[in-house]
Amino acid sequence: MTERAIADRDIADALCEQVRSAYDARTPLRIVGGDTRAFYGRPVEGQALQIAEHSGIVSYDPVELVVTVRAGTRLSDLQEVLAEKHQMLGFEPPMFGEASTIGGAVATGLSGPRRPWAGAARDFVLGTRIITQQGKLLRFGGEVMKNVAGYDLSRLMAGAQGTLGVLTDISFKVLPIPTATHSLRLTLGLDEALKKLAELGRKPLPITAAAWHHGELFLRLEGGKSSVSATQASLGGEPLDASFWHQLRDHTHAFFAYGDGQALWRLSLPPNSAPLALDIPESDIFYDWAGSQRWVKTTLDADTLRAACAAVGGHATCYTPHAQGGAAEPFTPLNTVVEKYHRNLKAELDAHGIFNPGRLYAAF
Repeated sequence: MTERAIADRDIADALCEQVRSAYDARTPLRIVGGDTRAFYGRPVEGQALQIAEHSGIVSYDPVELVVTVRAGTRLSDLQEVLAEKHQMLGFEPPMFGEASTIGGAVATGLSGPRRPWAGAARDFVLGTRIITQQGKLLRFGGEVMKNVAGYDLSRLMAGAQGTLGVLTDISFKVLPIPTATHSLRLTLGLDEALKKLAELGRKPLPITAAAWHHGELFLRLEGGKSSVSATQASLGGEPLDASFWHQLRDHTHAFFAYGDGQALWRLSLPPNSAPLALDIPESDIFYDWAGSQRWVKTTLDADTLRAACAAVGGHATCYTPHAQGGAAEPFTPLNTVVEKYHRNLKAELDAHGIFNPGRLYAAF
């Protein structure tokens, strides 16, 4: 795969025209890329704004570790081009299907197992081109890390799920692929594993992923050969196939097959949080991000899960809001102050509510 092998097509003008027409007619738009993340958030009713054809690499400077890519570019294609130069997207975005696009990865703001050690999706976004509510194509940010001119709308787009504007181009900081890597598994109970993770977190070790499930602790070591080898020798354990992390990232691991009546939840908790007092079997909980992110499949109701998370300063998101036993609202309700800012921002950037209306919250 080379840069020329990726379909290179700029349809920004056509997209702007469709947005202008929607703005004038007050027509809701449902922004669609690969449509592999439609399960995330609330359903949207509206005229489809197809982004997938807007694809291609605009520029790539491996020396400066910067790539600019159109939003409809397939995530797998971009990753392959970066790999040719021994580079990668540092936030390790999930890929929920071959049609996954880089625009969808940024819009949902989801990050993979490396997130606690490398940063979130928005941390790697340097700049964007965005179609505004009036159908204007504007650039925000740039192609350097220190860019303080103007309002930082680029990083705000990460996780906004298309409710504030239409992403067309995105500039990223990329990272070198580590020289050495080794994954391992240790047989440890939950309490012992959490203590082990807290202990390892206090040391300068080359850990870039840590998870626990059903009596086993999984670790990924990445960095220089000597550092990885020394840490591997110190920790011991059994070798683990690196594909494990892709399965966890993309939800293709056997854990993510849940039964009738169960819903899949993502619990986001402060570091070193103890196990929550929930009536859920250990086998139905997968600890990721060294325990800060926990995947749960359960029939428990939303209020019970969210109350348990809130008690320790966390929150819960339902990945299957329409499944039996799921929640009517996938996202934790906002407090009064935060909701006010959300409403004001939406009103400023999307006065007529045409961009993915109701995707995040029913009111905006």
